[in-house]
Amino acid sequence: MKKYIFETRMEVRDYECDIQGIVNNANYLHYTEHTRHLFLKHTGLSFAEMHSRGIDAVVARMNLQYKQPLRCDDVLISRLALHKEGIRWVFDHDIFRASDERLCFRATVELAVLINGRLGTSDEYDKAFAPYLNDSTHP
Repeated sequence: MKKYIFETRMEVRDYECDIQGIVNNANYLHYTEHTRHLFLKHTGLSFAEMHSRGIDAVVARMNLQYKQPLRCDDVLISRLALHKEGIRWVFDHDIFRASDERLCFRATVELAVLINGRLGTSDEYDKAFAPYLNDSTHP
């Protein structure tokens, strides 16, 4: 079973839906990014402040799975799990519809850290994320 380390709720807004009345596929990426930024703030770090010092966590790879559609006015629960592979931070995102806890979207998002534009590691990210790391039994 996946160990979630953070979750947030959001409401689907009408402009996020396509002509079919379901959330446009690209908006799930916005939900996951917003969740990661909220998690970062939860750890005490600021994405903007880190950038101002030349430290940027950037998306290197994504694997997306669309399971069940979300619709206008649905409330979603975005949950995170985290592990590290080498120098990459790997976030496992699961998005559920709050009304019935149905899995709607799953993503694996791999982040790399650039320091002044060069691939590297950040002691600040390492320290902030250490308490949240899942053990080696990640999915």
